[in-house]
Amino acid sequence: MKTFAVTVAVLSLGLAACQKNDADTTNETAVEANAEYDVNMATNDAAAVSDLNAADNALDNAANAVDNASDAVENVATNQ
Repeated sequence: MKTFAVTVAVLSLGLAACQKNDADTTNETAVEANAEYDVNMATNDAAAVSDLNAADNALDNAANAVDNASDAVENVATNQ
């Protein structure tokens, strides 16, 4: 009889643990939505940084081209 009582108690606790709790579900959904938002923002930030790096590289390349053109003009003037 004790074994039966313990089995019933364990099964009752198991069923109670399996019952749906709407507050937990709502909280879990909110956490997942916030995590998705954070990932999206991080992705957008990474894309923005990548764009800034590309713009910085383009500006550096343009500056180098101007320096090279200036050097070429100086070389032509010196070698005439």
